[in-house]
Amino acid sequence: MCRIVICGLAASALVLVLALASVAPAASQAVCRPKLSVTGVQFSEMIPPTLERRWTATVSVDASRCAINTGGTFEIGFLRIKENGTDLEFREQFIWLPPSVKVSVDFWADEAVQQYWIDKIAPCVCRD
Repeated sequence: MCRIVICGLAASALVLVLALASVAPAASQAVCRPKLSVTGVQFSEMIPPTLERRWTATVSVDASRCAINTGGTFEIGFLRIKENGTDLEFREQFIWLPPSVKVSVDFWADEAVQQYWIDKIAPCVCRD
């Protein structure tokens, strides 16, 4: 019975070694992230017939640290407040493209954005 456990451990160790070996070349490349900044934030008036409001912003992208700046994903986190409900933290995913990208999120009439932040910027290969 001990032999089966030892064989199981050996097989697990082999899988781990193979997994680490396949990751090693990718890990040797330097990883950078573009610098993103939010500007031009606006919250629209209510839009008929649904009475929704649209939060819009321009996200400036400085991808000068990236070898190839063809874009990638990032998230904007929001803290949404609601008149007759609980506050809610959530994230929306967007794609960054130099030099800037316009983003928008719709909210109901009784909701507002208390806070927002850039989150989870996808890495890029660093420029040499």
